[in-house]
This record gives sequence, structure tokens and C-alpha cells, in this order.
Amino acid sequence: MRHITRSARIGYVLLRYGIDQLALSGLSHRGVRLASWLVRGGRQFDTPRGERLRRALEELGPIFVKFGQVLSTRPDLVPPDIASELALLQDRVPPVPSAQARELIEAGLGQPIEAVFSQFEAEPVASASIAQVHFAVLHDGREVAVKVLRPGMQAVIEDDLALLHTLARWVERFSADGRRLRPREVVAEFDTYLHDELDLLREAANAAQLRRNMADLPLIMVPEMHWPWCSRTVIVMQRMTGVPINQVERLRTAGVDFKTLARDGVTIFFTQVFRDGFFHADMHPGNIQVSLAPETFGRYVALDFGIVGTLSETDKDYLAQNFIAFFRRDYRRVAELHVESGWVPPSTRIESLEAAIRAVCEPHFDRPLKDISLGQVLMRLFQTSRRFNVEIQPQLVLLQKTLLNVEGLGRTLDPELDLWSTAKPFLERWMQQQVGWRALVRHLRDEAPHYARLLPELPRLVHQRLLAPPESEAIAPLRARVRTLERAQQRTQGFILSALWLLTGFVLGALLIHWFVQ
Repeated sequence: MRHITRSARIGYVLLRYGIDQLALSGLSHRGVRLASWLVRGGRQFDTPRGERLRRALEELGPIFVKFGQVLSTRPDLVPPDIASELALLQDRVPPVPSAQARELIEAGLGQPIEAVFSQFEAEPVASASIAQVHFAVLHDGREVAVKVLRPGMQAVIEDDLALLHTLARWVERFSADGRRLRPREVVAEFDTYLHDELDLLREAANAAQLRRNMADLPLIMVPEMHWPWCSRTVIVMQRMTGVPINQVERLRTAGVDFKTLARDGVTIFFTQVFRDGFFHADMHPGNIQVSLAPETFGRYVALDFGIVGTLSETDKDYLAQNFIAFFRRDYRRVAELHVESGWVPPSTRIESLEAAIRAVCEPHFDRPLKDISLGQVLMRLFQTSRRFNVEIQPQLVLLQKTLLNVEGLGRTLDPELDLWSTAKPFLERWMQQQVGWRALVRHLRDEAPHYARLLPELPRLVHQRLLAPPESEAIAPLRARVRTLERAQQRTQGFILSALWLLTGFVLGALLIHWFVQ
């Protein structure tokens, strides 16, 4: 019943704002145009189509707003008038009234606002689908931003997620091609990330982790969290100042180098993904700014850490190998990696998959972003994945969404950017760090605490194993060997201790060489 009610509500809002007619009007077939005229049903829409779409998404709730945010970063996929209107969804969603926001903040802090802040701005500086932000000043003079969760978000999101889960089950039940896309697992991933975003304490922890990870990369700034005033519904963080990255004219007037900014963005993204396996996964312009302060001029400012992506070592390794093979145009290796990772059935002919991948990718190499039609690329990729039964990897859905955001930002900042040549050196350096003597030294250093604990116990463990009662008569010769070893115990122990000292010396020597090199 809840699904029926929510579905009816969605249908009513879409009809009210004429989104059905808007979708049909974008198609050119004569029959479709006739259907569009019939669907209009006498309704008149004087409001611009972009504004109607934005207002419909706002009314439908957080999940629909997030969909609009993604579209707003892709003016190459949607008309410019719609993209510019949807950009308001990034931080200009109608806010919670000031009095109600104040009550919510005091409830989250557990004390009056005056007890924490010497100044507090009642009007929010930004308001998005899940939360809104107010500026304030602590009693010690530090400027902060106060983020508060909007009320009633849990119920709305639960309703929409329940509907999505039901739709996913229908798709898997009635569509063989739908099963390949694994919609239930994709929705489950989405479910997890949305529920995480409803816990602002988790967002604060994400920000702290990202701040530590990026401490040695002077290209991006992450606000510091003020933990005494952080809870599930309210967090207080360092106030950051910057210009939203989509305000291109303002940044150009200030003298920002857009080519450097675009390259830095690619470096930041690949560092988070492949070095750390922990990346900001909501990189629309409302969450990314550029600092104009003299001491940090041209550096990125990251905001809103409710959604982060994580990758396992296995995922990072396979992705990096795929990217490098793409950059080297080694399409056969790309095909082999897809089979090895289980992304395509093991019976797939490597030669056929190689040829299909070459046909999709080759036309787009050595071309700037402005000359690449992402819509065509996505369509060809979807057709290829369908032909070869490529399974969607749910754990990579956030990465794919973030890559779309990054590529969209690149188009805005530097349409001449060659994404391939910019990313290739970084990934090759990363792969070199994963193999060879540097990787060996790093792994030895990581395992050193385990070696230090196990090495002294090794003689005793070997002796106990040799003296253990045999499991069958087939190992009778071992008993004789044990007696021989007992008679020569001192000599054996001396040999083992010598070997252990040599091994320990090797480990310590390798660590000293590594530290000296660094």
C-alpha cells in the first residue's frame, strides 16, 4: 500500500509540472509528437521547462534531487537551460525556516546556541537535499560552519528506497538483460550510502579521514571537525572560504589558471581512488570550491562528505591495470582483465571482446573533452556490455558516478583537457609503486611488527612440530629424524638462531635503505 501511495504521489507531481510532456517533446518521431500533444491534455505550462523540472525534483525529495545534481554537471547530456536550472539543486534547495533550524541545532548540540556560539547567522548559506549550513563564530573567535540535518528525511528516503527495491526485483524477475545489470545489488549499495548520509557523525568521520589522507597533497583543503559539538544531526566544522567551481567568470577574473586547476582535479581524484581507496563521491560544484586567499590561491576546497566511496586492494589493482591498458591502447589486455576479474563469462572469446573494446575507445583517444560525445560513448559501451554479458559491479557504481562528475568539471574548466594523457603518468607511477623493490620494502615494513613477534617463537614452534605424534605410520621415518634432531639439539638450535639473525639483519637493512632513500 505504501508503494502504491508513493507511486501515485510521484505520478501526480510529474503530471502537475508537465514532466511527462517534457520527456516526450524531446523526441522527434511523428507518432511521439502526436502522443506528446495528447498527453498535454489541455494543460498549459508557462513556466520554463528547466524550472518545472527543478521544482518537481525538489518536491519529490532527496533521491530525485541527487539525480538532478548529477544531471546539472553534464551540460553535454542535457540542454544548457535545464542544466543551469538544475545547478540550483546543488546548494539552493528551499531551506528549513530559521526558527525550526534553530530548534534542530539546539537539539543536536544539547544546549542553547548562545552557549556554544558568540555569533550565529540565522539564514543558511547553503541548503541541499539532506541538510543545510549556517555560519557561526565560537566563543574563542574561531569561524565555523554548522551543518544541520533537515527534518523528516528518514521517512521520505525509506519510502523511495522501498519503491526502488521493489522495482529492482521486478526487473530481475522479468528481464534477462535486467538481471545482468544486477539492479537489486545496485539499489542495496545506494541504500547503504543514503543511510550513511543521514548520520552526520559518520560524515564528520569521513571528513577527518580524508583530511589525513590529503595532508601531504597541497592541492586540496578539507575542513577540520570540532568534535565536542558533533552529533548525528548536527556537526560543527572549520569555516572554509572559496568560490564555487562552476562560477567560471569570477574565477577567471581573479586570475585562476584553469588548465592547472583541471590537471590538479584529475590528480586529486586518482590519488584518492588508487592510492587511498577512499574518495569523495559527491563532487558536484556545490561541494567543490576554489580558494582565492593569497596563501592558498588556486587550491581546491572540498565540502560535504556524506557520501564517500571505498575500494578494496583487489578492486584498485584491477581498475589500475584496466586504465593503464586503455591508455596504452592494449585492448587485448583490457579484454583479458575483464575475463580474469569475472566481469564477463569465462567462455568469452578474447579476440571478439578486444575488437569490440577497440571500436568503442579508439575514436576518442588524443582528443580534448570538448570533441568527445559522452552520450555516444555511453551508448556504445552499453551495447558492448549487453552483447558480452558484462555484469555491473555494484561496488564500483559510486566510482562511475564520481568519474562522471570529474569529467564534467573537466569540461567546464578546460575543454581542451586530454583526460587520458593527464591521468596516464599518475597511474604508471602508482603501478610502479605496487611492484618491484619499493613495494617489497613497504610490505616488509608493514609486516615488521608480526616478524618481531613470530621470529623469537620460531625455534620452539619448529621443535614442537617435529616432536608432535604422527598421524599415521606412513611418517615413521620422521620419528627417527626427530630422535636424530634431539641428539643434535644444541647444534640445530645454534644453526636456527644464526639463520634468524641473518633474516632479521636483512629486514632491518631493507628498512634502513628505504628510510634513507626517502
